[in-house]
Amino acid sequence: MNAVSTMLAHPFIDHALLAGTAVAILCGLAGYFVVQRGEVFAGDALGHVAYTGAMAALAAGINPRAGLFVATVAVGVALGVGGVRGGADEVVIGSFFSWVLGLGVLFLAYYTTHRSGGNGSANVNVLFGSIFGISASAAVTATLIAVGATAVLLAISRPLLFATVDPGVALAAGVPVRLLGAVFLGIVGATVAEATQLVGAVVVLGLLAAPAATAARLTNRPWQAFWLSALLAVGAVWAGIALSYRFAAAPASFTIMSVATTCYLIAVLFDHLRRYQARTHARTRSSIA
Repeated sequence: MNAVSTMLAHPFIDHALLAGTAVAILCGLAGYFVVQRGEVFAGDALGHVAYTGAMAALAAGINPRAGLFVATVAVGVALGVGGVRGGADEVVIGSFFSWVLGLGVLFLAYYTTHRSGGNGSANVNVLFGSIFGISASAAVTATLIAVGATAVLLAISRPLLFATVDPGVALAAGVPVRLLGAVFLGIVGATVAEATQLVGAVVVLGLLAAPAATAARLTNRPWQAFWLSALLAVGAVWAGIALSYRFAAAPASFTIMSVATTCYLIAVLFDHLRRYQARTHARTRSSIA
């Protein structure tokens, strides 16, 4: 308890926990649909876009948060309108986003030669995040944005689940499947933009996918998995912050992703054990019969 009290006495820990909790909830909830809809590739692509948007903003001399949001939300909506779920060739999408990442390198080159004197670590912060470097005002802003995006996601969650499970029947029932897809990927874009500031563009996909995949392994009930994904994401962020504080040499983005990945591996082992026991029980009953 003394160690926890000492840790919480630092303002930067409070800021990290505030912003990290709000963003983790959003990542967990959005990540569940990202995994169920088979749009993990889109989430990865938006991480590339986040880096390029941030570097473009830095090269232009403006706040990188603006570049993050404009780029990721706009591209997310565009992917949704274009029908990323089987609508476009994945090779074309992969090639385009590789070019986008190359464009980010171009902006980086311009930034480092013309504007990096005032903030030489900005590129590293975009790539790997800076959850311990977030200010009080930035933490409040991140929380408010996460709460707003979560509210929109909850408002569309039921028709979105219908469209995810059976898009053909949902379309026949009058559900605006494409519009929902565009709105959802816009939310994913905002989620990636917020999470990039905390854990970085390189590993942001892990916070979207790992808790959701873990929840899907632990339960086949959609709404239970939906909320469990958020709970697991929050747990990963809290544990990652505590571990990074305890072991100063370990960056928070590494510890957060390590916890999330470890939980997924445990869930995989648990799922295999459960399936093995079910098969053994079925064979036993069959032999008795």
